[in-house]
Amino acid sequence: MKQTQYVEDGLYFRHWPSAASPKAVVLLVHGLGEHCERYTALAEALNSAGYAVCSLDLPGHGRSDGVRGHISSFENYRTAVLSLHKHARESYPEIDCFIIGHSMGGLITTDLLIHHQDLFKGALLSGSAIQSPQQPPAWQISLITGLSKLMPKLGALSLDASCISRDKSVVDAYMGDPLVSKEKLSAKFLVEMFKTMEACQKNAKAITLPIRIMHGSADVMTDPQGSQLLHDLVSSDDKELEIYEGLFHEIFNEPEAPAIYQQVVNWLDKRN
Repeated sequence: MKQTQYVEDGLYFRHWPSAASPKAVVLLVHGLGEHCERYTALAEALNSAGYAVCSLDLPGHGRSDGVRGHISSFENYRTAVLSLHKHARESYPEIDCFIIGHSMGGLITTDLLIHHQDLFKGALLSGSAIQSPQQPPAWQISLITGLSKLMPKLGALSLDASCISRDKSVVDAYMGDPLVSKEKLSAKFLVEMFKTMEACQKNAKAITLPIRIMHGSADVMTDPQGSQLLHDLVSSDDKELEIYEGLFHEIFNEPEAPAIYQQVVNWLDKRN
């Protein structure tokens, strides 16, 4: 992983190396519809603090192959992040590895930790999609499940990204970014996502590693109560929950982001 960016097996990988000998390597897992380059500011802040950073565009996202807004199984995301981890360890075999997941990336990270937490020294989650703010009623889930079997790629839901940040320039950049998917989410994607949410809630007690869970209180895209629930469920002795009053979904892209970056660095430094 000496290259800063490359494509392998249809996946786009991005590497932000630390100028000095890194303290640890941090994996970044982005959210639904977006791509890893949107985390450049966070990655550079971590670089400045002595951390190497590795990320990728998830299947069906950004520069990676796959159908936008669709996935046949959420396990495909887990497999992709395991590939990222493998590449990171090849470049940094002697130092600890941490992971940061945002939104759907937080859900993917939670699922990954339930199965492979031994790969990481600690985890940080931002606006994790553990619980939907508008949970569909049972009849609607049944309808979507039926559609997913008959027409799995049928577009069933669009996201409103106007509330990702209180900074209008962030929203405008998101909407104008050709690498951000504006496609409807498929019926199969929705079934897989809700199934993974349910599984993570059921099995979160298996997580025991150090974890910091963060969420904006004014997030309408993922439910802050999901982060509270996850914090209550995990068995970690070292666990923190921070609900940022008034912040929207993308806390790393809010006006308060520099202070939040520093909190992330401080948390990593104490556990490295």
